This record gives sequence, C-alpha cells and structure tokens, in this order.
Amino acid sequence: MAFMIAQRAFIKLYLITMVEQHRGYGYEMLEAMKQEFKAYGYVPPQSEIYRALHELVQQGVFYRTKKLKGSDPKVDFQEIVLYHFTDDGAEKAELYKKQVKTDLDRCLGMLHKAEEDNYGAKGR
Repeated sequence: MAFMIAQRAFIKLYLITMVEQHRGYGYEMLEAMKQEFKAYGYVPPQSEIYRALHELVQQGVFYRTKKLKGSDPKVDFQEIVLYHFTDDGAEKAELYKKQVKTDLDRCLGMLHKAEEDNYGAKGR
C-alpha cells in the first residue's frame, strides 16, 4: 500500500469523470485540470495525462475516435482524439473510482492526523 495516492491514480480519477461529463479530448482535459488545480500549486504533467489515457484504453475502460477539430474540413486539418467508454467501460470506471475513494479516505485521514498532531486545532 502506498503512503499517499499515486499521481497517475489521481489523474485517472479525473479523466474518468471528464469522460463521464463528455468533456473533450486529451489536451482539453489537460488544460481543464491545470485550471482546476492551479490554486493548489499542482500542474499535472502532460506526459502523465497521456500515459493515464493510454492505460485506460489498454484496460478496456475507454476507446478512442478521431475527428477534425473544426467544422470545416477544407480549412481545419487538425485531428483530435476523443475518448469514450467501452461497452463495459463505465462499469470498470465505477469500480476503479471506488478503489481510489478508499485510498483517498485513508490519505485524508493521515493528512488530518498529521495536521492535528503537528499544528493542533489552530492548524485548520
């Protein structure tokens, strides 16, 4: 058991939620995560986002489709990769989220204990 939740597990959790919400393609997800966690001083590495997406595809949670980014194929040549759940991907994703929730709860408990033990009630 890891001391704290692994970065990749954390990223996968958010990628799954973004696909549940139909929120775009890889780079768009990266930019959304950068904005979400900017206030906490965390910038998810681009390489980790794409590794996590690749793993979720390999694990049969997601499949990829490609499309042109714009609406005019005569002008827009940039192809983007969209991620979708496989037939049983949503079920696999839900199981994964439950596993990560257990780790998150353990980590939060440890962090709250460290805060209380080292900074007292004033640390909150």
